This record gives sequence, structure tokens and C-alpha cells, in this order.
Amino acid sequence: MRDTPSAEVRGARAAQPPADPFRLGSDAVLAALHVEAGAGLSARAAEARLQRWGRNELRAAEPVPAWRKVLAQFTDILVVLLLVAAAVSAGLWLYEREAGLPYEALAILAIVILNAAMGYVQEARADRAVAALRRMSAAQARVVRDGTVQAIPAADLVPGDIIRLEEGDTIPADARLIETSLLQTMEAALTGESLPVLKDVAPVGGAAELGNRSNMVFTGTAVASGRGVAVVTATGMRTELGRIAGILRETPDESTPLQVELDRVGRRLGLVVAGIAVVLIATIVAVEPVRDVHAFLGVLILGVALAVAAVPEGLPAIVTAALSLGVQRMARRKAIVRHLAAVETLGSADVIASDKTGTLTCNEMTVRVVATASGRTELGGSGYAPVGPLSHAGAPLAEALQAEVRQALLAGELANNAVLQERDGRWVVEGDPTEGALITAARKAGLEAGPVAQRFVRLAEIPFSSERRLMSTVHGEADPDAPLLVAAKGAPDVVLARCAQEFVGGLCRALTPERRSAITAVTEALAGEGLRSLGVAFRPLARSSLGGARPDGSVEQDLVFLGLIGMTDPPRAEAREAVAQARAAGIRPIMITGDHPGTAAAIAAELGIATEARALTGAELDTLSREALEETVRTVSVYARVAPEHKLRIVQALQRNGLTVAMTGDGVNDAPALKAADIGVAMGLTGTDVSREAADIVLADDNFATIVAAVEEGRAIFANIRKFLYYLLSSNIGEVATMVLGVLLAGALGLTASGSGEVVLPLQATQILWINFVTDGAPALALGIDPADPAVMRHPPRPRREGVLTRRMWEGIAFVGLVTACGSLFVLDACLPGGFIAGEGTLPYAQTMTFTTLVLFQLFNVFNVRSDDRSAVEGLFGNPWLWAAIVLSLLLQAAVVHLPVLQRAFSTVSLSAGDWAFCTAVASSVLVLGEVRKWLIRASRGARLT
Repeated sequence: MRDTPSAEVRGARAAQPPADPFRLGSDAVLAALHVEAGAGLSARAAEARLQRWGRNELRAAEPVPAWRKVLAQFTDILVVLLLVAAAVSAGLWLYEREAGLPYEALAILAIVILNAAMGYVQEARADRAVAALRRMSAAQARVVRDGTVQAIPAADLVPGDIIRLEEGDTIPADARLIETSLLQTMEAALTGESLPVLKDVAPVGGAAELGNRSNMVFTGTAVASGRGVAVVTATGMRTELGRIAGILRETPDESTPLQVELDRVGRRLGLVVAGIAVVLIATIVAVEPVRDVHAFLGVLILGVALAVAAVPEGLPAIVTAALSLGVQRMARRKAIVRHLAAVETLGSADVIASDKTGTLTCNEMTVRVVATASGRTELGGSGYAPVGPLSHAGAPLAEALQAEVRQALLAGELANNAVLQERDGRWVVEGDPTEGALITAARKAGLEAGPVAQRFVRLAEIPFSSERRLMSTVHGEADPDAPLLVAAKGAPDVVLARCAQEFVGGLCRALTPERRSAITAVTEALAGEGLRSLGVAFRPLARSSLGGARPDGSVEQDLVFLGLIGMTDPPRAEAREAVAQARAAGIRPIMITGDHPGTAAAIAAELGIATEARALTGAELDTLSREALEETVRTVSVYARVAPEHKLRIVQALQRNGLTVAMTGDGVNDAPALKAADIGVAMGLTGTDVSREAADIVLADDNFATIVAAVEEGRAIFANIRKFLYYLLSSNIGEVATMVLGVLLAGALGLTASGSGEVVLPLQATQILWINFVTDGAPALALGIDPADPAVMRHPPRPRREGVLTRRMWEGIAFVGLVTACGSLFVLDACLPGGFIAGEGTLPYAQTMTFTTLVLFQLFNVFNVRSDDRSAVEGLFGNPWLWAAIVLSLLLQAAVVHLPVLQRAFSTVSLSAGDWAFCTAVASSVLVLGEVRKWLIRASRGARLT
């Protein structure tokens, strides 16, 4: 009798999914959920449960209004300074009225708006990541309701629904299996397990990790083969996928080291700017005859204008441009950058925490060893491409060994349901990856598909099951007098137990106890190498034995043991070299995977990631306190059987040790750690939408070596950011020092007022702003694309707490500023009557000469800042864009000096060729003295080394 509506509602309210359904029998789970497997839920009961549990969907985060995202772009300290600079520049224009439009203010505002627009586009990654998680959910589900099988939207599933699963289905919810028929699921995206996982209905005892819950299926994974029936135990945000979505939303976005450092520089500049404005105005008022409001207003605007000039207002735009150009170069090297500031961060990474499957390995099973009676055969090549040599101890195979290997691989191909095909130049497998690897190995041994299929016709199959751990097939040959052939493969111990003989050099010999022990020892040795082992065997069978009946287990007795086949998901060919390059650059590679500990340790050792013989498991991580984990991550480099929370804890523990962490991955389980890491790197080909959306950088070719190339590019970009920041600050400090010292030494230099109440200074306000326009633009941008130092990957990563500008660089900035000020004031003094050097020029002439000398000082300084210790002569012509920028700046300066319309705007006069030569000679001193300083640095370093 069907339940009444009230009983159905009561049942829906009473139903409670058990906390750990994998530990219970299927009947106990069904009872807890108040449902019968055959009838399923009624439509009314399902509706009541839907009201209670909600839809089977992942909740999206509350969207941030667009206006708040826009306003957030204007809270950065440098952006605030730029807005102040724009206001001051506009005020200066209103006061001077010497140009048709406030070009300086408009230029600064354009920089601010461009920066805000780019920042706006780059935001909201977490929302997109959750949206990608939602897209992974199945659209439809086959469910039993009211005793019939129906197709309903997956979003309408509720706990207690009975779902049916078939090959190719995307699993729509977390569920406890109650029936299985050779069911295997692909769970790599969730657990990191590279092979299909065989499922059954038996309870799993203990605190089983996610990858070991063989009686459960999980939303977002897929059915690889077989069929199953399951009862839904969790939907929506209560599923394993939903739990990851929750972790992802709760993980805060981390500011990159570059962002942190530029914020710090911006705050310092704000204090410096305020100090400059106050000190300069106070100095002028103290030493100059400021006798009326008009003169005081001129001093005030001049002081603030100089303070504006001291701020490298082009810095955000130049940083953005340099990063954007770096992004283009990285894209050519197959690294797609989703977040601009991430470019630099990857270059400063101390640790690359990498997933194994599909990242360091090919995600393609490959037979590496065939162990037979006459010895061990190594197979070359990787993946499913049927190309690779066979060798024994580095030599070609002897005749007897070759016969054994071919027979073993023939059995592996016959007891097989996979298909190996070439598509678009790439070999792929349809079916089980393990069986695909056996076919590939058979092709390498010379067993062609056509002849094998023509000779052996399959007559029957005894399928694999988790209880039997064995698969056998029966084949007939074209010759009617030939016996049938039984081919078997399975777990080595199961196959060996059914064997009475062993195939040795083409003959069958009795299998002695000593040989059984030796074969078991080889099995253990292969496991120690991280290889998954299969035993293969055969037996001839009389045709009369089969008849028309389906064969039973009796045909799998008295087998002839052929050998052991060891296989693995091999490391990428280029990954070993990439790991070595990372280590040479001072970067520590770490493997974090959901795969088996033995496999992880073996792959890590083969790649050179770690030499220890074991991996730390997720269960062991659960026993560690926060402090113990921080200590552990300093030495342990391989982690296996880990859950998403473990990956996140490992990344955060590394960060608490003061390390900059790059996290690579491709699965859903990697997303929270990708987001929490200083730099998240996702796989573009095999990666899920979730990992790509959560990451900062996506590798278009899934190549671990591309990460190393991206590190090199990131380091080069950061070095260039240092160069133009060094250049901008040293040049601007030179301007400030020239003005301050010029005011303090005005009388000694012959810089005197020509009329009562008039303030006379080394430079006009418009000239100061022009210097910034000419020298802080194109040359600084050209420095942003300077070629990388050849030694960039031979240095250790930059310490996390080290600023963009080091102490030595600050010393260099002060040095350049002082040389620039002294040289400029020397020219000013030489051009004016009186002073230390008697000159004959007018005040406009002297200011023009000083103005031009300052510009030339900064252009010479471009070459000075390309390296803090390397001579400017090295790679002098390596950056043609830098030379183009210098020529452009010189042309602009010549125009301001010689064109009448600009002479009026900037208070300049024409200069002779001799004047230009004099300014050039003086300005070149910054380069000459810079070379002397670098030579002293190199000499001091050499003395310390000896």
C-alpha cells in the first residue's frame, strides 16, 4: 500500500542521510533514508524533501555591485596620489593659463582610468570558479520514482532518490551504491586518482579517505564503464563538490608580493611628497623676498608642482604596460596569464607545489616492464603511442626472452576490451587506460592489430569483478584442428594461484615452489618501483570443452604463467629537466597528489623531487597540529592520498614559513589551494573549468617545463620593474635635489631676483612637469621590455620580505640624485653672472641650459640603471626600443627648446650646438661615475669571495 500524503511528509522529515554512509550496509542506508530500492520515492515525498533540503545546486556567492567594484579601483594609495597630482596640475593650469588645455592633468586622469578599467576586468575570479563548478553538475538524471524510471533535472534530486548509472553518465549527486555490474568511475578531477576506480557495494570500514570509498559515487565525476544503482545521500552544497565550492568561496584572495611592495612604496612616496612640499615652500619663503600674496601663491604652486613631479605618476601605467607585454611573451611560451600581477609573483616563487597526475605525468598508463622466466624486459616510450624499444639490461632481447615477452603481451591484448586509435596525430584509448597500455605494449613488441584479430576470434569472456580480480577470454583460431586459447590477466597473486606451469623460452615447465616465491618477490620489487603489476597467463583448451555453454571458472584453472607486466603513468619526458632547472634556480618542487603513496614516492624520486622512500598521507596530516605541520613542510616534499583541505593546509603552512608558493593543478580538488597560493597555475588541456577559473596562470600545453619558462619570464619582468622604478625615483630625486639646493645656494650661484617681490628659482614649474613627461614615459616603458639577464635563473628567489628596491639600490638612487643635482647646478652657475663660475648668460638662458642638462642626465641614467653591478656596455644595443625612446625624448626636448610656440609656453630660449655639447658632457658624468661605482661593487664582491 502506498503511503498517505501525511505519512510521506512525515517520512521526508524523519529521513536523515547517515554521516558516513560508506561505513554502513546498503540496507541500513536505505532504512535511514526511508526509501525502498525498487519503488524509489513518490513524487509527493520527493517534493517534501526538496522543500527541506533545497535544490541540488551549488550556491553562488552574492554578486558584488558593479559600482562597488569600480570604486574599489580608486582606493590604492598610488591612485589617490595621482588624483591629487591631477588636481594640483589642473590648479597650476588655471593659475598659469599658458596652454589651451590642462594636458598634464588630463594625462594623469587617463592613466588612472586605464588602470581602473584593467583592474575591474581582472576581478571576480571566485564567482567564475563557482559558476564553473555548477557547470560540472549533470543536467539530467535517471531516477526511480513511484516505481518507474524517469529522467528528471539533476537539480531536482533529493536525498533518498534511487538513481541509475550507465557508462558515460556524469554522476549527478553523491550517492551510496546498492547494486553494481563492473562499475568503474573516473575520479581524477576530485581525488587525483589517474585510473578508473572499481566500485562495489560492500561497506568500507574505518576513516576511509575519499579515494578509498569504493561503495560511493560523487557528483561531478563520470562513469567509465559498467552499470550501477545508488541511493542519493547528499545534494547541492552538502556534496564533496559543494564542500570544495564552500572552501573556495571562504579562501581569501592573497595580495601578490608586488602589490604589497608597490603599496608600501606608495605610502612612503606620499610621506615624501608631503615633506617635499612643506620643506621647499618653507625654504623659499625663508631665503627669497616673498613680499606679497601673488609671490606667495607662485611659491605655493611651484612647491606643490615639484612634489607632484617627485611622484612617478607613470608608475602604475608603466607597471601595467610592462606586465601586459610580459603576458604576451608568456603566451608565446604557452603560459596564459589571467591576473597581471601574477606574472611577477611566479618569478619570485620559492616553492612549486605540483599535482602529479597530468601535471608531472602524462596521465596515460604505460607499460614499463615485462618480467618473464628468462628475465626482465624494459619498454621505452611513453603514453599510448606504439613506439619504443624493448631491451634487456640495455641490450636487444635474446630469442627465448623475446618469445616469452610476445606471448605475455599477446595474452594481455586478448584479455582486453579497449581500443587503441590515432586521432589527429595523437594516439588515444577508448576504454580502460590499463588495457590501452597493454595494447600499446603489444604493438611495440611487433604484434600488429590486423593479424592478431584475424587469427584469434573471441568466443567468450569471463568478466573482471572486484571479488575475482581476474578477467579471462576464450579465443578460437582459424585452423579448425587447433585448440582454443584461454587468455587471462589480473592481480598477480590471483593469477599465480591458478597456474600449474610456467612459459619458459617457448616451452611449458612445471611451476615449482621456488619459482612461485621468486615471482612473488618480483611483484614486490615492481611495487617498490611504483609500478602497478598485472599477472598474465594462458592455457590451451579443447574445443569440446566449451560446447555451446558459457564458460565457467573451470577454464581458469591449470593455467600457464606467462609473466608480470609493470605499468605506470610515466613522468613527462621534459619534467625531469624542468625539476632540475627549478632546483638550480633555488626553487623547491613539492608533489601533492591524491594518488597512491608508493606511486607518488616513486615518481617523485624518478623526477628528482625527493629522495625519501615514502610519501606523507592525508591521514597522517590529520594527526599534525598547526605547529607540527609548519615544521613538517620544511622537509617533506611528497604528499599522497590528500583531500582538498590537506592541499590548502600545506600551502598555508608553507606561506607561514615565509615562502612564496606557486600551486599547480588540474582538478576540482586543486581549486581551493590554487586560489590560496601566492600564484595558482592550472592545466589548460586536461584541467577542469574550476581549476582554470581559480588560477592566476593557465598552461596551454599542460607542460611542467612551461612553468619553469614562466618563472624565468616572471623574474625578467620583475627585474625590469626594478629597473624603471630605480630610474624613475633616481631621476625625480635629482630634480628635487636640484630645486632644493638651488634655492638654498641661490645667492652663491648668482641666482638673484631682478625685481622687488619676485621669486627666482632654478627651473619653472612647467619645465619640471615637462621633464617628467619627456623622461618618465617612453624610456621607462622601454626599460620594461629590456632583455632578461642571462644569469636570471642562476640566482635564488627573491626573499618574501625583500622590497622591490634593496638597500644598495636606495644608495644608488641617492648617488644618482646627488650627481644630477651637482651637475645641473654647475651648468646653472656657469651660465649666470657671478657665483662660483663667472658666466655671461641671462636667466632664461641659464634655466634653459639647466632644464636641458636635467633631461640629458635622466637619459644617460637609463643605461646606468639596466643593472646594479653589470657595466652599461654589456648588451648596450640589446634593446632597440630603448634607443628609440631616447631618440624620441631628445626630439621632444629639442622641440621645446627651439620651436617658438613651445618656447613661449615653457620659458625657453634657443641653444647653440656648443651649448648642447656642454650639457651632454656634463650629463654624461652620471654614466661615467656609475661605471666607477659598479666596478667598486664588483671588486668588493670578488674580495669577499676570496
